[in-house]
Amino acid sequence: MSVKYIFVTGGVTSSLGKGIISASLAKLLRARNLRVTIQKFDPYLNVDPGTLNPYEHGECFVTEDGAETDLDLGHYERFLDTYTSKANNVTTGKIYRTVIDKERQGAYLGKTVQIIPHITDEIKRRMLLLGKSGNYDVIITEIGGTVGDIESLPFVEAVRQLQWELPDEDCAVVHLTLVPYLKAAGELKTKPTQHSVKMLQQNGVQPDVLVCRTEHQLPADVRKKLALFCNIKPGGVIQSIDADTIYRVPILMREEKLDEIILKKLNLNDLPEPDITKWEEFLNRLTSPTDTLQIALVGKYVELQDAYKSILEAFIHAGAVNRCKAKIIPIHSEFVTDENLEEKLKGMDGILVAPGFGERGLEGKIKAIRYARENGIPFFGICLGMQMAVIEYARNVLGIADATSREVEPNAAHPVIDLMADQKTTTIKGGTMRLGAYKCEIEKGTLAYSIYGDTQVSERHRHRYELNNEYAEQLTQGGMKISGRNPETALAEIVEISSHPFFIGVQFHPEYKSTPENPQPIFVAFIKAAMEYRKLRKQD
Repeated sequence: MSVKYIFVTGGVTSSLGKGIISASLAKLLRARNLRVTIQKFDPYLNVDPGTLNPYEHGECFVTEDGAETDLDLGHYERFLDTYTSKANNVTTGKIYRTVIDKERQGAYLGKTVQIIPHITDEIKRRMLLLGKSGNYDVIITEIGGTVGDIESLPFVEAVRQLQWELPDEDCAVVHLTLVPYLKAAGELKTKPTQHSVKMLQQNGVQPDVLVCRTEHQLPADVRKKLALFCNIKPGGVIQSIDADTIYRVPILMREEKLDEIILKKLNLNDLPEPDITKWEEFLNRLTSPTDTLQIALVGKYVELQDAYKSILEAFIHAGAVNRCKAKIIPIHSEFVTDENLEEKLKGMDGILVAPGFGERGLEGKIKAIRYARENGIPFFGICLGMQMAVIEYARNVLGIADATSREVEPNAAHPVIDLMADQKTTTIKGGTMRLGAYKCEIEKGTLAYSIYGDTQVSERHRHRYELNNEYAEQLTQGGMKISGRNPETALAEIVEISSHPFFIGVQFHPEYKSTPENPQPIFVAFIKAAMEYRKLRKQD
C-alpha cells in the first residue's frame, strides 16, 4: 500500500480547531489499525517557537527528541498516545534557512533562487519526509494560519502541486471553516465558508471534505447548499459542533463519518471498524466526576489559557482517573503580595506553581510556596516552580536570607539556583536549552518513588538553570530531600519535603507526556493528595 497524505487547511478565522480535527481524524484512522502520524507546518518566520513569548504563541511544547514545537503537537501526542519528533513541526523559518544555506553552498548552480520552485520544493520535501520512513501508512499535515494569509501562500501552493503530482487516491484535502449563526436573522450563514473555499480554489486547491465549525446543528439543506456552491461531493460536508470537551470530538467526527469519507477517497477498503473503547471509558470518567477540587495555578502568563495548555490537559487526565474535576483557579504571581496572599489562596485544595522565565512575578511565586508549605496544602512545582521552592526553603527555613537564582541576580552571594555549566558559554538563545528526554534516578522510600513505583524514569526538560549542588547537603540536612537525580550529571531533578503531607518540585516538565490513556503519575498523585486534604479540611 502506498503512503496516503491528508492535508488540513483552515479558513474564515483562526482558532477553529484544525489541530483537534487533525488529531481526531488520526485517532479514528489509527483505531482501524492504520499507522498514522500528524505534522504541523507553521507559516511564521521564527525557526521554532522556543524564543516566542507565550502571549504571542501560547505554550511551547517539547518533544522527546528535544524539539521546541507548536502546542498542537501536544494535542497530537495526547490523542494518539505516541511521540512526535523534530520532523513533525516545520516552520517557514526552517524552510528558508535550509534553502538559503543550500544557496550559500552553491547547490542551485548559480540559478536565481525563488519562492517557486525552490521554497515550495523544500516544503514538499518536508511534507513527504515522514512518509518515506516506512513507519506510517497515513501522514496528516496541518497547515497553520488561514487561507488568504500572505505567509501561508507557499504552503497552499505546495499542497496544490502535491495534489497534482500524487495519485488521486493517495491525497485528500480537508478544509475547516466557520458557519456563523446570526442571532438577529435567526439563521446560519454560509457565505464566509463559500468565500473561504473560493479563495482556496483560486489558489488551485480543491477540498475533498468540508468540516464546518458551528454552534448549531447544520441542517441537510445547508449542507447541500455548501456542497453545491463549494464543488464538494454530496456527503462531503460535515459539521463540527461545539463540544463540552475536546476529547469528545473524535466521537463526534465518527458520528459524522469523517473517517469513512476519507477512507473512501483514499481507496482504503476492508479495514476493521474503529476500536475506541478505551477512549470512551476515559470520556465517561471525565464527564461523570464524583468530586470537585479547587487548584491554584500560580504563574505569570495566566491571562492566556494556552500558555499552560499541557498542564491544564494533564489535570483533566489526572482528574478523570480520580473521578474528580479539578477546577483550575489562575493566580497571577506578579500581583501576589503579603497583604492579599491569604485572600487569594485560602480555600484552595492544592497549589501548583508553574514554569516560566525571567524575574517578573518570582516573589509572588515564592510567597505562594511558603503559604502552601506552612499550611500543609498539597504543593507541586514545575521547573521554575521547583527552583522557587528551593529558594523559598533556603530563605525561610535555612535562614539564607539572600538566597536567589543567577537568572535574577548574576552576581548573587548565595545562588542556590545556578546556570548549568554547559550553558555558560552559550550565546545563541534559540534551541540551546537543555531540551528533550533525560533519565532520572529516584531514591527508594521517597514520595517520588511512591508516585512512580520505579527507581528510573525519563521525563522531558526545557531549562537553563539548575539547583546548585553546592547547597545540596545544606538543603538535605535542613529537611528538603533531593529524591531524584540525573545519573550522568548528578543534576537535581526532584525535591520534596517528607514532613509535609504532599510537597514536590520537579526540574522537568511532566505535563508534556500526560495523555488520556496514560495520565502523568505526579498529576494523578497530586489530585489524590488534594482530595484527601479537602476531605480532612471538611472534617475539621
